[in-house]
Amino acid sequence: MSLAAESRTELDRTRFYIDGEWVEPRGSETHRALEAATGELFGTAAMGTDADIDAAVNAARRALDEGPWGRTTPAERAAVMRRFAEALAARADGTSTLVSRENGMPITLSGAFNGAAPAALLNIYADVIEQTPLEVARPSASGATIVRREPVGVVGAITPLNYPQVLAMIKIAPALAAGCTVVLKPSPETALDAYVFGDAATEAGVPPGVLNIVLAGREAGSALVEHPLIDKIAFTGSTAAGRAIGARCGELIRRCTLELGGKSAAIVCDDADLDVFLAGLPTASFMNNAQTCTTSSRILAPRSRYDEVVDALAQFTGNLVVGDPLDPATTCGPMASETHLQRVLGYIDIGRNSGARLVAGGGRPAGLDRGWFVEPTVFADVDNGDQLAREEVFGPVMAVIPYDGGDDEAVRIANDSNYGLAGSVWSADEARALDIARRVRTGTIGVNYYNIDLGSPFGGMKDSGVGRELGPEGFDNYLEYKSMYVGADHLPG
Repeated sequence: MSLAAESRTELDRTRFYIDGEWVEPRGSETHRALEAATGELFGTAAMGTDADIDAAVNAARRALDEGPWGRTTPAERAAVMRRFAEALAARADGTSTLVSRENGMPITLSGAFNGAAPAALLNIYADVIEQTPLEVARPSASGATIVRREPVGVVGAITPLNYPQVLAMIKIAPALAAGCTVVLKPSPETALDAYVFGDAATEAGVPPGVLNIVLAGREAGSALVEHPLIDKIAFTGSTAAGRAIGARCGELIRRCTLELGGKSAAIVCDDADLDVFLAGLPTASFMNNAQTCTTSSRILAPRSRYDEVVDALAQFTGNLVVGDPLDPATTCGPMASETHLQRVLGYIDIGRNSGARLVAGGGRPAGLDRGWFVEPTVFADVDNGDQLAREEVFGPVMAVIPYDGGDDEAVRIANDSNYGLAGSVWSADEARALDIARRVRTGTIGVNYYNIDLGSPFGGMKDSGVGRELGPEGFDNYLEYKSMYVGADHLPG
């Protein structure tokens, strides 16, 4: 549909943020943003073309090679980033509400991840760059070597729908700290909130071209991945898309980090305190309506306590408050889109048609006829080889898998997966739980809780991705190292 034909709506975003300005799109396609809780139109956004991506990448290249950003000191970049953080913090309430309307995230969670976290990340990486020496001299056989950290260059950041603000800033903040410039391509399913970054960047005085934002679909996203002036791709999304992006980056000898899907296991030990387990489930297994890549959706329970775990999990899901994501009392909102709702319902059908036993949920909740709501669902007696245990549902559908052989079998089942992103271990004996955690092949794992730490590396093994984000390790992904061979008089002291 053309921009001219589209009726005006509450939250239109019909221009792109390129080179520090709001510019008209090169094409005429638009995306209709539908509210997750109602299915009603509440915003319209322009969709980018290859030409829009090209303009954004060229602006980023100029800002790096010719503009002031490529010559800034760490202290100067940190000052800009802190102003950027202040501008985002001032918009936090409105941004949190907007994202909840877009993707159904409960507002209390959105306030943390879409309101507070982006500003916090900018401040964290402002501190990192001020504390990181850009050049270090080392003695060598011929004199000395100055090891220099330089920005990797122009970064193409491609982000998904589930945590749109924080997942974008996980890429933007370390990139800016390193001295890179960025072209952000957000997901059309959360078409409106990314432009808050542009408003805040303008207010904060981020130089033109340092941050550029173009909403686009897969074809224009491919143009970003393949653009000859891009130096690195930072992607969060599905494993299938990540595999294609990684393959193309490999062909182009282009750096990339890939944060992909998961099918994580929660190992419930025979001595676990089920009250502790249930208290941790909101973040380990049901955070953001389970539209979270770290979701522990495989619940591994010992045969000796299997029925007890199944009953407790069924009762827990039955007590979740499914409803309007803008109501602070809601603990489970809708799925982000009708397409995704149908995907989740499809996996529930798969579970019903397998040997599994449905013990909670299993369909649309009563009384919620509008929007894309689904009941939190639990299947018991799932085999780890079943489709429900192998594939990422990306919704509130839990598979409870029994084990008989103690900790060794639990670890074997947990590791019997193509994925390795997250997980959790639940035991009254923390030392025992930590020993189990060390043996699970995964990028992150919690002991008696699961909460992501913004200051520590995050990422996956196997099909869950390549590289790490967050912490100093995440910053390192936006740097190149140069060795300069000089005389010994450059050594300190």
